[in-house]
Amino acid sequence: MNSRNSGGKLEAFFMGKGFYIVLFLCASIIGVSAWMMAAGERTMAEDFGVVNEQGLENHRVETVILPPEQEAQPAMAPETQVLRPESEDSGTDEAETDEVWRQGDVLEAAAPVYVWPVSGQVERRHDRSVLSYDATMRDWRTHEGIDIAAPLGETVFAAHAGSVESIAQDDLYGTVVTVAHGDGGRTVYANLAEIPAVGVGDWVEPGDVIGAVGTTALCEIGQGTHLHFAVTVDGVNVNPLDYLPG
Repeated sequence: MNSRNSGGKLEAFFMGKGFYIVLFLCASIIGVSAWMMAAGERTMAEDFGVVNEQGLENHRVETVILPPEQEAQPAMAPETQVLRPESEDSGTDEAETDEVWRQGDVLEAAAPVYVWPVSGQVERRHDRSVLSYDATMRDWRTHEGIDIAAPLGETVFAAHAGSVESIAQDDLYGTVVTVAHGDGGRTVYANLAEIPAVGVGDWVEPGDVIGAVGTTALCEIGQGTHLHFAVTVDGVNVNPLDYLPG
C-alpha cells in the first residue's frame, strides 16, 4: 500500500509542478555545462596565446649566416721596371734607341761576333752531302770548308775571338792554324804562307792578323790563290757561311 501511495504521489508530482522544476534544473545544468566549456576553451586559448607569444617568441632561434673566411692572398712582388739609362745627347737617332729597347725594354745578349778572314769571292762552298768535282785531285769529293779567293800574300784575319790551339804543316792543306773559342767551336785557316803571324797559345780577337794567303795546300793547288776556311763545332764540320756576316 505504501509503495503504491509513494508511486502515485511521485507521478502526480511529475505531472504537475515537478515536471517544470525538473525541466528547469536540466536547462540550468546544460547552460552551466556550456558556460564552463566555453570558459575552458577561452582560458586554454589565452594560455596558449601567452605561451605562443611569450614562450615561443621569447625562445625564437635566429640563424645568423656568417660569410666564409677569405684565404690570405700572397703578397704580390712589386713589379720590376727596367729604366732606360740616362745618356747625354750624342745625336743618336731616336728610332735606333727604340729599336735597341724593343721587346719589353729588355736588352738581348749580343750574338757572337764573327768577321770575314779575308775579303773575296767564295769560289767553292761548303758541302758535306753532295760531291763536287775537285780540279786538283781530279775526282768527286765533299768539301768541309769554303775557299775564298784572295791574292797571294793577302792578310788573313782571325774570324772570332779565341786562343791559337795549333799550328800544323799538313800534307794536303799546307800551313794550318786552328783557333779554339772555348765553347766547343773552332776556326781553321789553311793554305797559309809557311810562317804565320801567331804562335800556339796566343789570344786573338776578331780582326787580329793570323798570317797571309799562300800556296801550301797541295790538294787545292790547281785552283787560284785562296784561303781555305773551315768551322767546326764539337769536332763536326759546319757551314762557315752560317757564322760569317752576310
